[in-house]
Amino acid sequence: MLAGMDKARRKALTEAYKERPRTFGVYAVRCAATGEAWVSGSKSLDKQENGLWFQLDLGGHPNKALQAAFRAHGRAAFSYEPLESFDPEGLSAYEVKSRLAELETRWREALSAGKVVG
Repeated sequence: MLAGMDKARRKALTEAYKERPRTFGVYAVRCAATGEAWVSGSKSLDKQENGLWFQLDLGGHPNKALQAAFRAHGRAAFSYEPLESFDPEGLSAYEVKSRLAELETRWREALSAGKVVG
């Protein structure tokens, strides 16, 4: 933790971080070396990128083709690109899930992309 920061301040910053609005939408992972792309929906686009790189760096990503391309071409050949986002306010959990699936399908077709996971 930050030196000199009191517990109350630390707690306030932690709570603010947890309560910030999440960005729902669809993102692409692209490999510049091969031209391949993978697309997926996310309920937290801002956090998704860190998780993606973490899994790929450790060699444990569930998509074997994506992991193999990452191993072959290295981190520098890859990019993370948010494609489209939406505000989930007023939508039910089912509507959010359906909207993410719809956007993912549309973008996968548009980019001739695979799924990030699955």
